[in-house]
Amino acid sequence: MDSFIFWGFNLYAWITIATVLGMFTILLTTRWRPDLVFLGAIGVLYVTGVLDAKEAFSGFSSTSVVVIGVLFVVVAGLTHTGVLYCIVRLLLGQPKTYNKAIVRLMLPVAALSSFLSNTTIVSLFVNIVKMWAKKLGVAPSKLLIPLSYASGMGGVCTLIGTPPNLIISGLYEEHTGVAMNILATAIPGLFCLAVGVLSVLAMQRLLPERKTPESAFEDTTEYTVEVQVPSDNKHIGETLGEAGLFHLKGGSLIEMYHFDEKPTPVSEDEPIMGGDHLVYAGQIEEIIDIAWKHGLVSADHHVFSASEEDTSRKLRTAYVTFGSNLIGTSIGNSTFEKDNNVVLAAVARRGKRINEVPRQVVLQAGDTLLLVCPKHMDVNARSLAANLHFFDSQEIPNIDWSTLVSSLIMIAMVVVSALGIMPLLQCAFLAAAAMLICRCCSMNQAMKAINWDILMVFAGSVVLGLAIQKTGIAERMAFGILDVCGTNPLVVMTAICFVGTFITEFISNTAAGAMFFPIMYHAAEKLGYDPYPFLIALMISVSSSFATPIGSPTHMLVYGPGGYRFSDFMRIGLLMNLIILAANIFIVNLIYPITPLP
Repeated sequence: MDSFIFWGFNLYAWITIATVLGMFTILLTTRWRPDLVFLGAIGVLYVTGVLDAKEAFSGFSSTSVVVIGVLFVVVAGLTHTGVLYCIVRLLLGQPKTYNKAIVRLMLPVAALSSFLSNTTIVSLFVNIVKMWAKKLGVAPSKLLIPLSYASGMGGVCTLIGTPPNLIISGLYEEHTGVAMNILATAIPGLFCLAVGVLSVLAMQRLLPERKTPESAFEDTTEYTVEVQVPSDNKHIGETLGEAGLFHLKGGSLIEMYHFDEKPTPVSEDEPIMGGDHLVYAGQIEEIIDIAWKHGLVSADHHVFSASEEDTSRKLRTAYVTFGSNLIGTSIGNSTFEKDNNVVLAAVARRGKRINEVPRQVVLQAGDTLLLVCPKHMDVNARSLAANLHFFDSQEIPNIDWSTLVSSLIMIAMVVVSALGIMPLLQCAFLAAAAMLICRCCSMNQAMKAINWDILMVFAGSVVLGLAIQKTGIAERMAFGILDVCGTNPLVVMTAICFVGTFITEFISNTAAGAMFFPIMYHAAEKLGYDPYPFLIALMISVSSSFATPIGSPTHMLVYGPGGYRFSDFMRIGLLMNLIILAANIFIVNLIYPITPLP
């Protein structure tokens, strides 16, 4: 294998390059599960001999990956005891101007994201910010992008605030034997946060003003709902007019199907037969009401009696998440309704209703669905959570003594780790154990809180970084960057951070951190400088994704609720990328001056 050299790379290196490029292509162009894609990449590297068994599965025993898994349990305790809910409700207040609202929103979110999962924080804030925006008379789209930005910028302020920080710091410790302090990125992170908040205020006109998807349902005049006549319906044999199904208060019957036939035009003299499909346009409450009063049922499958349908239902809105299996399909051509016991009532796209038969609409990421659901439904069930995010999915927790206990456990974990009394991994294990012992969360809640899919991605990212380093790709790329940028350490740092900032717009920031760690580390060493400041700058860069909704999970969380278009993020995000990059390089070199290796 080593005898085969092409462009300075041996066969193992080319296999690694092909694997990484193939993996990123799949992630960008398909809806395959990221955890399976990363697992497949690990398998390719192992089977082809690039990595041995120990190396291929080293990501699963990586300290940083284990810390992330344990922290899921700590966050579960904070969530179920109401700590996060209380903080969210108390912090926003009633600011009098938009500028004050931005500051009042971004600073607390950043502070919370410094110690907790930013996706958890944004999930808690989304619905409350939307209600808060209505009170302030501001379009939610003017606040939800700043919400997501703040969570990302706050996450870089500590090692536990964002996964790339943990991955990079863990790899640094493996290479040098020196552990980074949990607050190593605090000052650079806070400076970049301040610059980011000021930038959002200065560029607020670039923030779009979009209608929220719910407004399309709240201000309805005409959207469509499809229902079915069961075979034992009392109105069979009557005409539409005689049954009272032709005229609808605030709407109308627009289509009717006799099995595969479609009478055109539909008249009130049309007879009703069992199995007929009726398509109404109008206000959802009126349509649902007339359906229930006349014994009509959902149009997802044929039934023989209205009693077969559960009438204890409620309307809920949800948006189609990125990576959802529903993208590119229509509900009518899938078993989604049957599998999840829901009925699709209407579809909105970018804040506007789609006036087609809902079940025939080919869905896109960010589409908002109005669903008729059972009153008691687990919206966090795997089959639902993988495809939809419900706007009202957050439960209001009980506030009691455990709220204070879980708060103290979290504070103790951070303080003990920051003072260097105990390594972060041990602190996290003790905090998770304390959450369980003090009953801040149950065993089941703790296990459900651990996102194994995300941990697989993190572990796979570590293994990819190892392969890039082992095969000499990192060293060659470091030399290549030095050939282009010269030997000026500031220029090299800026160049790698620049590429990292824009790469992370399209791939996981965790993967970007693991991939660029060996490149940055080797570049610093080849120049003869301490890699520490270079890696601090890299941490901030790979978490500074502002220009695309797929650049961060938090962007995906606000994309649907805000009624955004893909280009909305680019309008302000490209400038934010450059501004934060400049602030990052400036402050890191001020706080951690580049020093030669001893």
